[in-house]
Amino acid sequence: MLYLKEAGHGDIEKEWLFVKDMPQDENGMTNPWHGISRQEFETKALPDMIRFSKGIDLPEWMVPETFFFLWEDDTVIGHFRIRHYLNEALRTGAGHIGYCIRKGSRGRGYGTQGLRLTLEKARDIVPEDEFCLRVNKDNPASLKVMLKNGGRIVSESEDKYFVRIANPGRQ
Repeated sequence: MLYLKEAGHGDIEKEWLFVKDMPQDENGMTNPWHGISRQEFETKALPDMIRFSKGIDLPEWMVPETFFFLWEDDTVIGHFRIRHYLNEALRTGAGHIGYCIRKGSRGRGYGTQGLRLTLEKARDIVPEDEFCLRVNKDNPASLKVMLKNGGRIVSESEDKYFVRIANPGRQ
């Protein structure tokens, strides 16, 4: 069974293994905790994820964001983030949702299903009428995931597409 679960202490071992192995930048999805020790994950990274989701002690440039892991049964196969609203940098940058699927699990529909599940959660969090997403042009698989979830390309830069998906919770 495929499901999303918010980052938390109950699954710390499996969350840590996923996060430490995720590259620092995976097609635009950043991971400041790549290579982190188990102890640092427990005392720094996971508390930050939980704090950020509540908007507590955020750096000035950040907005609240909730961290989810995509699970298939008892295995973490992906990581999704929902930014609760956008500031100007995010509106023209990374957008509301970022995600990464474990390399060995790609090409099996997990991105499409995971984004669908994330959009369902986001409709109750995000106040805007549309979800803003961004994808690197050299990542056609991720663009396809977004388009399968109702996305449409609204603009592009030299190396990125900017995608919008309607927020059915706000229409």
